Amino acid sequence: MRDFTIGTFSDLLAAINRNGYTIITYQQHAENKAPTGKYVILRHDVDAKPLNALHIASLENSLSIKGTYYIRNTPEVYKKEIILKIAAMGHEIGYHYEDLSICKGDRIAALKSFEKSLSEIRSIYPVKTICMHGSPLSLFDNKQLWQNNNFKKFGILAELYLNTNFDEIFYLTDASRNWNSRFNIRDKVISGFTIPVKNTRHLIKLFDNNSLPEKIMINVHPQRWTNNYIEWTIEMAMQNVKNIFKFLLVKTGVYK
Repeated sequence: MRDFTIGTFSDLLAAINRNGYTIITYQQHAENKAPTGKYVILRHDVDAKPLNALHIASLENSLSIKGTYYIRNTPEVYKKEIILKIAAMGHEIGYHYEDLSICKGDRIAALKSFEKSLSEIRSIYPVKTICMHGSPLSLFDNKQLWQNNNFKKFGILAELYLNTNFDEIFYLTDASRNWNSRFNIRDKVISGFTIPVKNTRHLIKLFDNNSLPEKIMINVHPQRWTNNYIEWTIEMAMQNVKNIFKFLLVKTGVYK
């Protein structure tokens, strides 16, 4: 059975639900409104194909699930009509910022870029949380924008990577089209958890076997998940090429 289909993702959501986990947004967690007991923070990085994000959001809405959607401010992704539809379902919208990479490390220019983009997204949704975009082809880590600046002066409650205790929350990401792939450059965290996940079916079994921690964050990239065979094949092939390229960048010392 193919991985990264809408059907497989639906089965993952069902496994989360039937094993007693409550699914919440990142803003709920940041506001200390997470439930007692088991929960999953469901996050989506909309790096491309916003229509795929809308399909995922609609599926979740049909199951009474609310997640967080981090939106890049690029012409390809920032489609107001789609974002408004996702927000209307009760999902949280956040800013998936990459301003330091865009401004080639110029922090003054990046801060101005961040403020402008945040204002643009806030014109349609009251953004409260942000999350850096990994920008794997850039030498600049977007989180470094906050080394000498404070995002809270923009009315931001939390930056996901900087304000989450990943020793308490098990982090799972489908970046590089594998769960917690060794090819990830920046979409990874320092954590005390070492739980290998082979594929989504294996992840479902881990839920069903009660083999996972009580607090989990799952990061989903909607462009990876589709039932369209041609789109699925292209995405797989392109990601395999990207993974080789990222491996070479790390191997040659471009990224430490």
